[in-house]
Amino acid sequence: MTRDDTPLLSVRHLSTEFLGLDGPAARALEDVSFDVFAGRTVGLVGESGCGKTTALLSILRLLPASGRITAGRVLFDGTDLLSLSEREMRRYRWKEMAIVFQGAMNALNPVMRVDEQIREGILLHRLLDVEAANRRVDELLELVGIPSARGNQYPHQFSGGMRQRAMIAMALACRPRVLFADEPTTALDVMIQAQVLELLKSIQTELGLAIVMVTHDLGVVAEVCDSVVVMYGGKVAESGTCDQVYNDPQHPYTQRLLQSFPDLQRRSQDLASIPGTPPRLSELPPGCRFEPRCHARIPLCRQVGPPLVALHTPAVARPDETPYLTGHYAACHLRLGEEVRL
Repeated sequence: MTRDDTPLLSVRHLSTEFLGLDGPAARALEDVSFDVFAGRTVGLVGESGCGKTTALLSILRLLPASGRITAGRVLFDGTDLLSLSEREMRRYRWKEMAIVFQGAMNALNPVMRVDEQIREGILLHRLLDVEAANRRVDELLELVGIPSARGNQYPHQFSGGMRQRAMIAMALACRPRVLFADEPTTALDVMIQAQVLELLKSIQTELGLAIVMVTHDLGVVAEVCDSVVVMYGGKVAESGTCDQVYNDPQHPYTQRLLQSFPDLQRRSQDLASIPGTPPRLSELPPGCRFEPRCHARIPLCRQVGPPLVALHTPAVARPDETPYLTGHYAACHLRLGEEVRL
C-alpha cells in the first residue's frame, strides 16, 4: 500500500450552498477542511443532512443546478479543481477520481447491460480501444467477484450485493487514484456488507487507492478507516486518526455519537442519546450549530461559532505554505484555552 507524507487531495475551507425558491439559501457546507493520503481511507460521519454527500459532490463538481460552491479550494495533486473549466474537470472525473454513488439499486442504468456501463467510461476517456476495453471489463468484473460471463446481463438480473460490486467495478474502470464511496453498504444485509467492505480493502491494498467513505456506521469507520472527519450542520466538528477520535473524543457531539454506539466491552453502560434534531440549514443558529443539543454548552456557544483548532499536533506547512491536517482537531469553545488555531 502506497503511503506518502504529502496529501493527494486537500480540501480547504470549502463552502457550498443551495438556492431555494423562496427564502435564504441553505448553507450545506461551511469552512470544511480535510486531507486524503494515497493508500489511506478517510471516513466522513455524521447524521443525515450534515453535508457528507454534498462534500463529495462539491469536490467532483457534480452539484445539482441549485447548488454552488461559494468559497474554498480543492487541491488534487497540487491542482485546484475549483479553478478548472468544466471541460478540464471532465479529465479528472473517473480517470483520477471516481465515485460509488449511494444506492446501487438506482445508480445503474436499467436499460443498459452491466458490461456496457463499465466500458463506457474507458471509451469516453479514450484509454483503450474497444477490444482492449472489453478485456478490461472482464478483468474488473472478476476483480470484484462477478463472473465475467454475467457482464452481458442487465442490472435487474443482479442481486443487491452484485449491483454494488458492479458499481465498484465501474468506478475502478479508469484506474482512478481517489475513490469516493457514498454509503457503499446501504440496503445490504450484514453478510454482504462485510463482503463489500473486505472487497474495498483488498482493492485498496492491490491498487494503492485513496478512499473517502461516507457512512453513518461508526463500526464501519473503526474497521476500515485510517482517519475520520465528524461533521455536524455542514461543518467539521472533529477530525483526526480513528485512534485519536475514538479513544479521546473532544467534541461533545463526537462523545455522544460514540456513547450511543453499543460497546460489548462495557455492557452495563447505558447508551446515550442526543435530544432534538439537527438545525435547518437555511435557519442556522448564530453560534455553535450543536449548541441547542449540547450537554456541555456554555453561554459563549450561543453567541460565536468556534473555529477548528489543533489539539495536539499543529498543522504542518507545505512548501506553498498550505497547511495540511496531520493531528487531532476539534471545533469547540471548551478546547480553545491554549490550542493552536488552524
